[in-house]
Amino acid sequence: MARRQAIVALDIGTTKVVALVGAVAPLGDVNIVGVGVGPSTGMRKGIVVDIDGTVKSIQSAVDSARRMSGLDIRSVFLGVGGSHIASLRNKGVVAVNRDDREITRADVERVLEAARVISIPPDREIIHVLPRGYTVDGHDGIRDPEGMVGIRLEVEAGIITASVTSLQNLLRSVYKSGLDVDDVVLNPLASGEAVLQAAEKELGVVVADIGGGTTSVALFDEGSLWFSSIVPVAGSHITGDLAVGLRTPIAEAERAKTEYGVALEEMAAEGETFQIAGISGGRMKEAPLGEIAAIIEPRAHEIMTMIGQEIKRSSFGKVIPGGLVLTGGTSLLRGLGDLAEKYLEMPVRVGLPRGVGGLTDVARHPGYSTAVGILIHAARNLDSAGERPVSGRVGGLWQRIGGFFRGMF
Repeated sequence: MARRQAIVALDIGTTKVVALVGAVAPLGDVNIVGVGVGPSTGMRKGIVVDIDGTVKSIQSAVDSARRMSGLDIRSVFLGVGGSHIASLRNKGVVAVNRDDREITRADVERVLEAARVISIPPDREIIHVLPRGYTVDGHDGIRDPEGMVGIRLEVEAGIITASVTSLQNLLRSVYKSGLDVDDVVLNPLASGEAVLQAAEKELGVVVADIGGGTTSVALFDEGSLWFSSIVPVAGSHITGDLAVGLRTPIAEAERAKTEYGVALEEMAAEGETFQIAGISGGRMKEAPLGEIAAIIEPRAHEIMTMIGQEIKRSSFGKVIPGGLVLTGGTSLLRGLGDLAEKYLEMPVRVGLPRGVGGLTDVARHPGYSTAVGILIHAARNLDSAGERPVSGRVGGLWQRIGGFFRGMF
C-alpha cells in the first residue's frame, strides 16, 4: 500500500498506547487495517516521565499494528493531550490583496497566521489554530470565506498551546522509537471527531474522554471547538482507590472495577459478594458489592464535579442542547451516565467511535475514540496529493526541533 493511501494514528495514553493503521479511500473514507495496543509504562497524567519506558510502549503497539496491517510503518499522526494543554481565543485581521477582491486560500491562511500572533509565555508553544468563524467586511458567521468577495477578512480562532518541555519529550520518544511525525492532533479534538454527530457539534455539546490518567473536556458549538481542557483525574484514580480500600493489588482492583464496579452505590445488589485476592497475592477473600460501589461513587462524583467546573470555566454562557457525551475506557463503568445526569443536570450518553470502516469490531470501543478521531482528522487534512497535512502544524517548535530529533534517531 502506497504511503499516500495509508495513515497511522498514535495515541500515547497514561495506561495504554494505541496505534491504528487506516487506509484512505479516494473520497476520504478511512478503513482500519491494523490495530496495535500495548501497556503504557512511561506516562503520568499524559506527560512523559520515562522516555525509555515510553519508547518501549510505542514500539510494542506499533509492531503489533505493523504485523496486522502488513505495512512498513515509518511515520504517525500523533495525539497530544495531558495536563499541560491549555486553550485561549484570539482574532486575526488581513486585507484582501487581489484586484478583484476575491478571497483565496492564501488569504485564509494569512488570517489564520495573524490569529497566531499572540503573547504567550516562552515555555508554551502553539500547536493548533482552530477557526471558529470568519467575518468579511463586517458580515460574520461565515464558515468558509474562500471564493467570496471582500476587502477585510477577520477570523475568530481557538488557540491551543502546550508546554514546550512536555511536547519535546513526547516528540523525542516517538523519534527514538524509529518513527517520524507527520503532524500532531489535539486529543480532545480527535475524540470529538470520532464520537459526535454533525448536529451535536452545531447545536452545542460537551465531550468528556475519561481515560486512565486524565479526563479531556471539549465543548463544541456551531460546528467547531469552542473550549478544551484537561482534568488530572480519571479511571486509574478509581482503580487506586479500590486497591487501597479493598487492600488488593492494582491488577485485582482493575478487575474488580471492570467486572463488578458501579458508579452509584444504590445500584449495587444488596447482599451479593465477590472474590478478590489479598494485597500479598495470597488466598482469595470475599467482599460485598456494596463496598466496591461505596469506594467508586465519591471518585466518580469528583470527576463529574471537575467536568462541570470546566464547563463553567469555558464561559460558554448558553444552554448546551447536546448535553454531555462520555467516552474513553472508563465511560463503560456501569451507572456513570446516570451519575453524570444526576449531578450535571443535562442529558448524557456514551459515545462510541464512528466514521471509519474495516476492523470496526476492534475499534468500536470508547477506549479507542481518540485514536479513531486522529485517523479521521488526519484524513480530512491531507493535501490534494494525499501526503501532507494542511493544518495543525506545530508552529516554530516543529522547525526548531523536528530536524534535530530526526537527525539523532
